[in-house]
Amino acid sequence: MDAAMLTALGALLASPLAAAAAVYGSRGATRAAREGGVIGGYDSLASRLATERDKAEKDQAAAEQRAASLELEVARLRLLVTQLGGTP
Repeated sequence: MDAAMLTALGALLASPLAAAAAVYGSRGATRAAREGGVIGGYDSLASRLATERDKAEKDQAAAEQRAASLELEVARLRLLVTQLGGTP
């Protein structure tokens, strides 16, 4: 075999190996990108949930405050009705 034949044979054998390496590398890059997207999505979801939780806690505190003020108003009105001779 002469040098040209060996070079051609080497190129034929190296091509599938290079293609396999490219496919394997591409799979690794795709997996890394997908995992990065999952982590980013998780962080985004956790942030949104924390924001929703904080808003719900504020709304609950406001509702409890409003209920307490209404209970005081009801007690005041009952006392007024009683003072005026009525029955609540």
